[in-house]
Amino acid sequence: MSAPSQLNWSGIGLRAPHFDEFLTRKPPIAFVEVHSENYFGEGGKSLYFLEKVRNHYPVNLHGVSLSIGGSDPFDLRYLKQLKVLVDHIEPRSISDHLSWSGNNGIFLPDLLPLPYTEEALQHVISRIQFVQDYLQRTLLIENISSYITYTQSTFCESEFLNEVAKQSGCGILLDISNVYINAYNLKFDPQAYLLSLSKTWVKEFHLAGFSKQEIDQKTVLIDSHNQPIAAEIWDLFRVAIKQFGNHPTLIEWDNDLPSLMILCQEAYKAESFIDDQHGFITITN
Repeated sequence: MSAPSQLNWSGIGLRAPHFDEFLTRKPPIAFVEVHSENYFGEGGKSLYFLEKVRNHYPVNLHGVSLSIGGSDPFDLRYLKQLKVLVDHIEPRSISDHLSWSGNNGIFLPDLLPLPYTEEALQHVISRIQFVQDYLQRTLLIENISSYITYTQSTFCESEFLNEVAKQSGCGILLDISNVYINAYNLKFDPQAYLLSLSKTWVKEFHLAGFSKQEIDQKTVLIDSHNQPIAAEIWDLFRVAIKQFGNHPTLIEWDNDLPSLMILCQEAYKAESFIDDQHGFITITN
């Protein structure tokens, strides 16, 4: 697929190995996304490159350490660093995950699922509102990949997300790959999941590759971010576009990083799916 002159909706996750080439080539993508935590602190090579990128592209800040569902108090040093970065870069969006990552001061390097109960709902809402008030910005909250469910849950995940967004005022970052992975592993209908989400709150899409692993003679899909996007994910993306309309769409690829060209090709493909559904629309920044 040849490079278009400009993408209107599709962006890539920008990682350090691509910095130099990215600034030299300036590919025609709509935006870039970076992990917020990699740019905390003053100065340094990474922040220097991000500033240069920001001169040419909108930037999304995507966090992995907020632990929005955690029971520990927020780390105010983290929030301060995030606010400094937000004020400096002025991102197009700020996002994190519907998950928890620690307990009693012990940080776990994973995004862990919540029980979808009324108590958890009110807890998450209050914490999102606290962060939004602190940053003076709206958060987008992403659905995560999960390999377990809780018997205590009284909501399904899509219902829980709808209520979180409605009551806190946050938006939903809909990771379509995670919907498919969870549907396969936990045996539910991914299209029904999408159709049950409110159109009002979905503001962005994520697309990523997955891998397969055999566990106890069962095939499990792993949210590995190390493969091209599978045909099943593209099919579900079509459903999402039809359901929610055009939204900024990110290609996530974090492990076994390919060339910048391959990464951009995935973004071009995402743009072509949007164009096929809605016709080509030109938007100028």
